Amino acid sequence: MRRMPDRITIGEKYGPAMTITDPEEARAYFEACVEHTMRFNKTRDEAEAIERINLGYYAGYYDAKTATRILRLFGAEHPIFGTARPAGGEVGDA
Repeated sequence: MRRMPDRITIGEKYGPAMTITDPEEARAYFEACVEHTMRFNKTRDEAEAIERINLGYYAGYYDAKTATRILRLFGAEHPIFGTARPAGGEVGDA
């Protein structure tokens, strides 16, 4: 995974993650996201927490199948709904 530029839009950063289906690719992409956030004076733990919430939030704009996959692949959760979809369903139901 190549290094993310310091200046990147939310769509540029999280959009590509929404198409990932492979766990190893997800791990590598998550690592790139964490590395990017750590450049802004965040510890690894802080960066991982930020990225899990951001990925969960961004996935909330997608269909239930995509969102569920992203929450599972990245260990993410939506900052308001957690692992539940507003229309029902938990991670792993799709």
